[in-house]
Amino acid sequence: PQTDGPIIRLPIPKLSEERRKELTKIASQYSENSKVVIRNIRRDFIDIKKNEKKDSNISEDELKKHINEAQKVTDKSIENIDKLLESKKTEILKV
Repeated sequence: PQTDGPIIRLPIPKLSEERRKELTKIASQYSENSKVVIRNIRRDFIDIKKNEKKDSNISEDELKKHINEAQKVTDKSIENIDKLLESKKTEILKV
């Protein structure tokens, strides 16, 4: 590190191809972890709705409607994560 008055300068070397590939793997891991979290939220939501059905608070049709809606939201969120991952991979690998 070099000090230049109130500024501290840190020289950062350019990324090598090997390091870029490692960063894409890390990004993929973050993506997969996000997908797992979304699926867990969906599962918890469905369990709550099934318990409401069991307690006779909602009907079978409403339960199916909620489950389908939760699946659509989950699919859309996972699709968005995949798109973000692909754009981030191309950004990382671009020299």
